[in-house]
Amino acid sequence: MGIVNVTPDSFSDGGQYFSTDSAVIHAMQLIQDGADILDIGGESTRPGASIISVEEELNRILPVINSIRNKDETIPISIDTTKSVVAKRAIEAGADIVNDISGFMNDKNMPSVVGSLGVPVILMHMKGTPDTMQNNPQYDDIIGEISAFFINQINVAKMAGVKTEYIILDPGIGFGKTANHNFILIQKLNEFRKLGYPIMIGPSRKAFLRTTLDLPPDDRKEGTAAVVSSGIINGARIVRVHDVKEMKRVVIITEKIRTAA
Repeated sequence: MGIVNVTPDSFSDGGQYFSTDSAVIHAMQLIQDGADILDIGGESTRPGASIISVEEELNRILPVINSIRNKDETIPISIDTTKSVVAKRAIEAGADIVNDISGFMNDKNMPSVVGSLGVPVILMHMKGTPDTMQNNPQYDDIIGEISAFFINQINVAKMAGVKTEYIILDPGIGFGKTANHNFILIQKLNEFRKLGYPIMIGPSRKAFLRTTLDLPPDDRKEGTAAVVSSGIINGARIVRVHDVKEMKRVVIITEKIRTAA
């Protein structure tokens, strides 16, 4: 999954693809680099980020989705939003998947909207909100607590009409977790596989890598690659990344190792 942040303030590439033209050019390059899915987001979810209005988010993402669809009718597009109105309008514009970082917790209408749209959904775990999530997050049993969250939100999704085969789980690396929490999540991803749903991870360039490597976001490819490879070995089946060309190569080799017989 290649990341297209149509934002001025995302932690790694904020402002680089804020215009429609630059975002679409970037999206086309990600497809050429080997992306299987494009993830379009109009609101930054970095630690400390502020919420923007529905109107502003729509103004950012709809022209990008429309333009991508005019150029490529088949690439799956996910809309990275916590707002049901944005999700609905994005799907109507040509997106295929809803990626909700709040796991249906932010907008009470999101479950019914996703259910009525009949599209896949990524349910992510986040402790707190982007504005507060990194303020000393604590867990007694991080795997157990996130698993319990998933079980509850899976039930919410099913009751709203989301098909079982349309549910994807994301433990939310970097969203209300310390660096050590994130490393534990990667190590124990297979615990979430026991729930019976595909697992997605989004470790790309994130701050927990800095705690070990002490490098800026755009110099964390090798760290990201290590997490992507380990994550796949431990159960991830979708990886959300900035550096698609390099990570695609990592995925191909890791899959050879994982499936060797």
